[in-house]
Amino acid sequence: MIFEDETMLAYDKPSGMLVAPDRWDKKRENLMALVHDRLGHGVANVHRLDADTSGILLCAKTKPALDFLSGQFQSKTVEKKYLALVVGSPPEDNFAVDRPIKEDEHHPGRMRVVPKAGKASVTEFRVLERFGRFTWIECRPLTGRTHQLRVHLAATKLPILNDPFYGDLETKLLLSDLKRGYKGRADEKPLINRLALHASELTVKHPTTREPVTIHAELPKEFEVALKYLRKFGTNAAKR
Repeated sequence: MIFEDETMLAYDKPSGMLVAPDRWDKKRENLMALVHDRLGHGVANVHRLDADTSGILLCAKTKPALDFLSGQFQSKTVEKKYLALVVGSPPEDNFAVDRPIKEDEHHPGRMRVVPKAGKASVTEFRVLERFGRFTWIECRPLTGRTHQLRVHLAATKLPILNDPFYGDLETKLLLSDLKRGYKGRADEKPLINRLALHASELTVKHPTTREPVTIHAELPKEFEVALKYLRKFGTNAAKR
């Protein structure tokens, strides 16, 4: 738990954990089942995160708080910030993607951009750091569609590292590719071995005070380690 008061609380969900029960595998562990076991069923999640995405999940402790917070998500007044490591380098430091999204009829559970007949989807992106073939990006979704960030980035030829649905799983972030004269283990593991997407910041109006509240989730340790090496050996990465 990273935030709690009398009306709401927030968790830093780990990558790989579902928010709610899986529709195909009801026995698979999920965060809300753990929350309900500990705090009771009066606590409800206000929104969702992909299982593979880590970061902030906001919950309400009362029905009035749930209604008030949910209304902000529905009216798109919540400010959300995600951080992603993508494969590729965008031509501009600031750009936006405004492309409708709908479910991919050929791949249930996945989404795709379409020219029309999809749900309106808009994301703003800002380059934070460039490391040759990898780029550290801030993502601000203005709408809240399933897999929106992943689909929008993939559609602009900037797939998120290790995205099993929309990316190239053959691309790995290896220290041996960054550091000249690497003398590590023969069975080297990638610096990041999960979807490189983290929900880092969320700003909502408080259900009681009506004042803005900003919640932060620290970067996962493997992200910090990967960024340390990218910053140290970034010139090498740029030459590859």
